[in-house]
Amino acid sequence: MESLFDDMEREERLKAAPLAVRMRPRTLDEVVGQREACGEGSWLRTVIENDRLSSLILFGPAGTGKTSLARVIAQRTQAVFVEVSAIGGTVSDLRREITAAETRLGREGQRTILFIDEIHRFNRAQQDTLLHAVESGVVILVGATTENPFFEVNSALLSRSRVVELSYLADDEVGELLDRALADERGLRGLFRLEPDARDAIVLLAGGDGRSALTTLDLASGMTAPGEPDAPSAITAAMVTAATPHRALPYDKNKDMHYDVISAFIKSMRGSDPDAALYWLARMIEGGEDPKFIARRMVIAASEDVGNADPQALLVASAAFRAAEVIGYPECRINLAQAAVYLALAPKSNAAEAGIDAALAEVRKGPARRVPDHLRDRHRPGSESYGAYRYPHSYPGGWVAQRYLPEGLERGAFFQPTERGWEGYRTDAARRDRASGPQ
Repeated sequence: MESLFDDMEREERLKAAPLAVRMRPRTLDEVVGQREACGEGSWLRTVIENDRLSSLILFGPAGTGKTSLARVIAQRTQAVFVEVSAIGGTVSDLRREITAAETRLGREGQRTILFIDEIHRFNRAQQDTLLHAVESGVVILVGATTENPFFEVNSALLSRSRVVELSYLADDEVGELLDRALADERGLRGLFRLEPDARDAIVLLAGGDGRSALTTLDLASGMTAPGEPDAPSAITAAMVTAATPHRALPYDKNKDMHYDVISAFIKSMRGSDPDAALYWLARMIEGGEDPKFIARRMVIAASEDVGNADPQALLVASAAFRAAEVIGYPECRINLAQAAVYLALAPKSNAAEAGIDAALAEVRKGPARRVPDHLRDRHRPGSESYGAYRYPHSYPGGWVAQRYLPEGLERGAFFQPTERGWEGYRTDAARRDRASGPQ
């Protein structure tokens, strides 16, 4: 009877749980999306079905099914499944579970799967606690993390685990989740229907996050009374908007998303696409990115990618940095946008960057080259023997042919100008001057 009452209590708790919890997949076939991670023929699906699971780290954005997949493993495997959250868990919790796992393995031959949610929140010392148990097979570790495990998980622990990466759900996969939740007995039981524009709104708001989509559906359904299976209540786009008035796209200010978005921003400016540059800029602004960080990257891009094809770009980017520094949000978004569009539209040349990198490589790896005598400092005894230095301003056009590079290096060794913008114009002018100037 006690077991029956326990089952009834669990069922009542499940009914009161949020929709996203109630709709967790129970089998691999119920997992939506993630074909590469756990679809037919994948490593993970094969070892789960054969009950040959080894330690693994589930890595992916929020709402992509890491915890759900771990619970599917719990249902499918013959091992005992225990869970520790790194948010509130301690080394004592880990040691207690490892000791219990050793006992089960020694007395009954029963394996233990230790699921650690948010494993990146454990520090290195806490992660080290797991090493011996994982290596000896006392526990099979299943860790879940939204952060790149190659940066956040101990390398020794990582080398003993398989990393399985999950990705954002496609729009049609998010739609499949919604349709299932509307009809399923664990979900809304056919008592509600989504109007097409409401469905589109939820998919858009979710941005590939399955949990977010189900949470939005749950909130929106609370704005109208349940209908009947043959006359379900309509959930409208207005209800969806009222339930979730602000769309929050995923963004972190010091992890993978931070670097991915700034990379896309820089590459969009380099690729001369002002619309893309403005989009990625907006993603960073909306995510609360430090405006000075954005402006610093534009100052770098002004020299790295635009260079002397448009020397004004550096001035514009520097002014945007100053504006970000003294004005701040929200007004400095306009200064940042102006600079981003300018850099995107400007002619491009990386000749200055390529030139200094080539020169540095020569300095670091080449021989120690002497300064030509005629360029040496004249403020020392005996300098009259250094040879004649030709003062350019004494010649027509302010230019005279003479060697400035040390012996062994020739003009063009480092600087290879493009034919773009101001740089191309100045290069043509220099060629004309040298062709007609004194030698």
